[in-house]
Amino acid sequence: MGLFDVHAHLTHPDVFADVEGVIARARTAGLTTIVSNGLNPTDNAAVLDLSRRFDIVRPAFGFYPVDAVLVQMRAEGESFPHRSEAWTAEDGIRWVQEHADEAFAIGEIGLDGYWVQENLWPAQDEVFRQLVRIAMAADKAIIIHTRKRERRALELLDELGAPRVNWHCFGGRVTLAREIAGRGHFLSIPANARRSQSFTRMLETLPRERILLETDCPYLGPDRDARNEPANVVGTAQYAAELWRTNVADVERQVAENFEQLFGVVP
Repeated sequence: MGLFDVHAHLTHPDVFADVEGVIARARTAGLTTIVSNGLNPTDNAAVLDLSRRFDIVRPAFGFYPVDAVLVQMRAEGESFPHRSEAWTAEDGIRWVQEHADEAFAIGEIGLDGYWVQENLWPAQDEVFRQLVRIAMAADKAIIIHTRKRERRALELLDELGAPRVNWHCFGGRVTLAREIAGRGHFLSIPANARRSQSFTRMLETLPRERILLETDCPYLGPDRDARNEPANVVGTAQYAAELWRTNVADVERQVAENFEQLFGVVP
C-alpha cells in the first residue's frame, strides 16, 4: 500500500505549469496515487490526458455544481469569475456518461449554495441526481463538493442509496460530518488541517476508518501563501499521528485501507 492524494487539481494552471515537478515531488514523498478531479468537459478531457501520461494519476470526471447551472446563471445576469466557458447541463452530463468506464471515480460533483442563487437549486439538484446515478450504474465511487448545501447533498445521496462516497474538504458542521461518517461515507482532510480548527476536530473525533487524505491543490496548503501540491499529504498524515497518539506508519496503513475500501484498489 502507498500514500495518496484523493482530491487534487493537476490541471489548474498554477499546477499544470509545473506538473512534472509536482508529480516528481509527490513520488519522492512516497505517493503512489493522485486522484485528479475534473470540473467540466474541457477539464475532464485534460485530466484524462494527464492520466495517460503519468501512471500515478487516476482520473475522476466531474461536473462542478456551479458549472452545472452556469448557463442559467449567466442568463439571469449572475457571474462566476472562475470560468470563461459555459456548458449546458446536458453536455456536462453526457460527457461523464460517455466516459464513465474510463473514470477511476466520478467527481467532483455536488451542490453549491455559495455562488448559486436559491432559485436554481432545483436544477442543480437534478444534475447531481443524474451524475450520482451514472456513478452507481458504472460502479464508481463518488467525490462530493458541497458548499452551504451539505444537508441537502446528504438527503439526495440517501434518496439515491449511493454506497461509495467521499466528501472532499467538508465545510459543514462537525456534527454533520459525524453523521455522514455514520452513513459509511468517507471524508478527506486537506493539507491545511494543522491551521484549521474544523479539520482538526474532524481528525480528532471522526472514526479513523472514515478518514482519507487530500490536498485540493493548488488550494488549502499548510502555508496559506504558498501553492499547495500532493506531496503535502505527508504533513497531514504526520499531524493525524500526533492527534491519534500513534506513529505515521499506522496512520498511512489506516488511510490506505480506507482508500481500498472506497475505491476497491490499493493506493
